[in-house]
Amino acid sequence: MQLIPENAQKVNVEGATVDFYKFEKDGVTYYAFDTSRCGPPEPMVNAMAGLKLITSPNVKLIMINHKMPMGLLNKIEENYDIEKEDLPDGRVKLVFSYKPGKSEEANLNDSSCHG
Repeated sequence: MQLIPENAQKVNVEGATVDFYKFEKDGVTYYAFDTSRCGPPEPMVNAMAGLKLITSPNVKLIMINHKMPMGLLNKIEENYDIEKEDLPDGRVKLVFSYKPGKSEEANLNDSSCHG
């Protein structure tokens, strides 16, 4: 199952511990990463690093993880629109989008896990 397009470009994201990729589709810039083989706190650390990239409505972040990251969601769900999808192989896919007036208020410096 191809979740990150083959034409996606690998990019450097400050604070990330896994590879991030960037691609465009329908005028939207997507950043994507996969922490499905990582243990805590890596999913949280990488999500917080990636969320800093969402600075406008035409930028989204895709996270692939081994389970729903409840600690992360509890911290930031008020600040971003989040689409959640259970994948056939048991992993989850989350797409984080900019929420005007709320995304700017997110505290993305606390990447400790409490979920």
